[in-house]
Amino acid sequence: MDCFLDIWYASVNKSGEELCGDKVKVVKTEHKTIVVLSDGLGSGVKANILATLTAEIIVTMLRADVPLKEVISTVIGTLPVCRERKIAYATFTAIEIDHVTNHFKIINFDNPPTFYFHRSQRVPLNRTLETIAGKPIYITEGQLERGDFIGVGSDGILHAGVGNIWNFGWGWENVAGYVEQLLRRSASRARPVVQGLVTKTQSLYGRQVGDDATFVGIYARERHSLMVFTGPPLDENTDDYQAQRLLDFDGRKVVCGGTTGNILETYLGEVIEIDLSTLREDVPPIGRLSQIDLLTEGIITMSHALDYMRACRGDELQLPRDRNGATLLARELLRADSVFFLVGQKINEFYQNPLLPRNLSIRKHLVQEIAQFLQEHHKEVKVEFC
Repeated sequence: MDCFLDIWYASVNKSGEELCGDKVKVVKTEHKTIVVLSDGLGSGVKANILATLTAEIIVTMLRADVPLKEVISTVIGTLPVCRERKIAYATFTAIEIDHVTNHFKIINFDNPPTFYFHRSQRVPLNRTLETIAGKPIYITEGQLERGDFIGVGSDGILHAGVGNIWNFGWGWENVAGYVEQLLRRSASRARPVVQGLVTKTQSLYGRQVGDDATFVGIYARERHSLMVFTGPPLDENTDDYQAQRLLDFDGRKVVCGGTTGNILETYLGEVIEIDLSTLREDVPPIGRLSQIDLLTEGIITMSHALDYMRACRGDELQLPRDRNGATLLARELLRADSVFFLVGQKINEFYQNPLLPRNLSIRKHLVQEIAQFLQEHHKEVKVEFC
């Protein structure tokens, strides 16, 4: 069953520490998704280094399909030993999810047990204990279905509330119950669930956060797809074909570029209606056509949209509220899970002016920059040139 893995994570640093001792690493390849949460021993800089090193090793080796025993042995053998506690590692939870079968595998070393919910209800996971490189490793396997939620937390989540009404922290059962409530209220994306839990954790700690606390949510849901058609095709005889591809696309449809808009205008037998209320000094106005969710000018608007996305670090909620072509395009891109760029390669002589900045002179380069940014924020991206 086709589904999108919506992944979000958030952390609260231990009071007085600039760096978090937990590290989350997410990698999506063509065939699988790998998520690692590592909790470094102690806190601060040292813990951050341990956690980062552990997460990087695990992700790199799992991505290369290295056998689990070799992965664990490498991690255990690489990390330095604490002289005082005679232990030296970062605890970790690693999750692999196959994109074709939706089969998942959870590898847990000394982290709290994983939370699993089906249709917003908690479901117990069967764990198998293995000893690898002299360390107890818990292995869990299962099948992910649409609507399922996997949650992974560092022990700082469970310890919240120590010394208050919760003598030893609110604990695994209470955390699971709270996540269940959050899922029932907002079971559409991972972000509100993760942020809701981390906010609650911080409030339980009060003014003094006693430990780094991190929570990762993986929500299997329907994919939100977007197609962006920008630039006229090299062969104008294919204009109608490419226009129909856009109209047949199962998802939201965006057109960027005056000439590209004219192709759709002609194909639909309509006249583009310009929305002058969206005109800004540095961003041209948007237009309107039936069956098209957003119609903008091309290179200038796309360049500003990329700037907006970078400024807000990929967080849609941090985009400017001003309604112009660039903010609207940035919002479409950040809301989508899967983005397909159909890029015409016919040259617009105006944008080849050598006096213009590089990101304004070459459409192909700009689209590739946007695609790279989206991939870094865990979007599925495909670029096709025509």
